[in-house]
Amino acid sequence: MTLKQQKRGRRIAMTSAEVDAYLAQERTCRVATVSPDGPHATPLWFVWDGSVLWLYSLSRSQRWADLQRDPRIGVVVDGGVEFAELHGVELTGTVEVVGDVPVTGPTPGLEAVEREFARKYRGGGDMVHDGRHGWLKVTPGKISSWDFRKMG
Repeated sequence: MTLKQQKRGRRIAMTSAEVDAYLAQERTCRVATVSPDGPHATPLWFVWDGSVLWLYSLSRSQRWADLQRDPRIGVVVDGGVEFAELHGVELTGTVEVVGDVPVTGPTPGLEAVEREFARKYRGGGDMVHDGRHGWLKVTPGKISSWDFRKMG
């Protein structure tokens, strides 16, 4: 899939390096899926590897069921309180399951992702595999960003 370029708001868009740094530090994203009854949005932890967003999701959840039916996804990571502080990243794309479902041990090929997840959310050490989650690989088709703090 070719990554679409952001057309609007380029003056306040984050650079690629800023997007990478922002997604590396932020902890919670909001994931939007399409359920039979309409949109479904939920918060989730994630890892960004510079080109792909990795979600560690409960495999028995509405989100998981939605994505098995329709792999299209929207993800937003944002912050700020006042208008001039608003900043964030939106990714839209598709999802694929990687590894065993549920995950019960290290996932071959995802050692770096699991190490980063453990560092980010557990302060380091080994990844905890509880037998309830699975890995979802989000391949972005479009990444949009904004940082109103750039307006001065």
